[in-house]
Amino acid sequence: MFGVFSLISLLVIPGICSQEWGVQYSGLNRCVLKGSTTFLSGTFKHPDHLTVKETFWIVNPVKDQEFINLLDLPDYRGRVQYFPNKNRTFILRLSNVRREDEGIYCFRIITNEEAQRYLGFPGIELNVTELRVEIPEEVVEKDSPVLFCKSTCFLSDTTGFIWYKNGESFSESSVGNRLILQSVSRDDAGNYSCAARHQEHLPSPAVTLSVRYPPQSVSVSISPSGVIVEGDSVTLKCISDSNPPALNFSWFKENETSAVGSGQSFSISSFNSSFSGRFYCEAQNKYGSGRSASVSLFVPAGVQNTGLFAAAGIGAALITVCAVVAVIRILRKRATPSEERNHRASRHQKTVESPEDAYMTLDPKSRCSEYDTLDNMKRSCDTDDPEDQDSTYYNMVK
Repeated sequence: MFGVFSLISLLVIPGICSQEWGVQYSGLNRCVLKGSTTFLSGTFKHPDHLTVKETFWIVNPVKDQEFINLLDLPDYRGRVQYFPNKNRTFILRLSNVRREDEGIYCFRIITNEEAQRYLGFPGIELNVTELRVEIPEEVVEKDSPVLFCKSTCFLSDTTGFIWYKNGESFSESSVGNRLILQSVSRDDAGNYSCAARHQEHLPSPAVTLSVRYPPQSVSVSISPSGVIVEGDSVTLKCISDSNPPALNFSWFKENETSAVGSGQSFSISSFNSSFSGRFYCEAQNKYGSGRSASVSLFVPAGVQNTGLFAAAGIGAALITVCAVVAVIRILRKRATPSEERNHRASRHQKTVESPEDAYMTLDPKSRCSEYDTLDNMKRSCDTDDPEDQDSTYYNMVK
């Protein structure tokens, strides 16, 4: 857009050939952060016989098009401020800079004579950028990586950079836009960002630094925990701290040359004394390996499978219950003669509780085959011999 607009084209503007016109900017290139506030300034001169009626700024001038004051452009409304000219100086304040603000800014002078106007071209080229942090692709423990705070152009008026880790500023070895981390460890991992000094409110997006390291703090967990008895199912699990996570695990038994298992978990389905010993694991990733301390697996003397004890106890209890029930039944069947007589008397009493019922039961002889027997017994009881009466009564009861 600007290639067609050259200094030669501007020379056709009336009055621009005057040796007494001139605009000098404080710098022809400005690089500022998106969201920041910047100032464009300079000085100018004009023929003494002319009177300056108006000065203003324009952006991206185009030949044969009207030069529009920035104050009249909707995109700049409320973000542009001109400061009064003193000693023929001019200052533009542009706040909340946007990407769309990139371009060439020129100073325009209007005098009391229509033919005497001036445009200070070329003007100030404004570039808008954002900060970003660059880190090495891979950082391994004990490396000394360098982090860079970069932008697409060289920032104007920047005196240095501030670095942040996890949102907190920290003091480390920084030179210019570089941050040097000496002999890093896993504690140096985190989210890093940077900001231009005096513009801390415009930090870069955070970038995560990941520190790679071999397995550390390797340990073994036992499940189930506690005393092991024969027949138990035992599982050992290898736990490690590494980046990236360990993928290869090997299990060893002390005093044995070869591995007894692989994988993060090692299981013994039915433990017995032949498995007793001390076990350890080795975890490995692409940066190295680490070994755990040994753990002991053994069956204490005199300890047997609690499940068998429980089954034996339940069986003994069932046998006892059955024996008690059998004894009770036998005792109920064995009754003394007196208990038997009482039992029969009780049954007889229940039968004749109601006189009317008894009367109805002792119907004429044709209704009960035992009527003659009872009648004969009564007559026997009417004899005069007391001994015979007792004997007959006893036989009847018996």
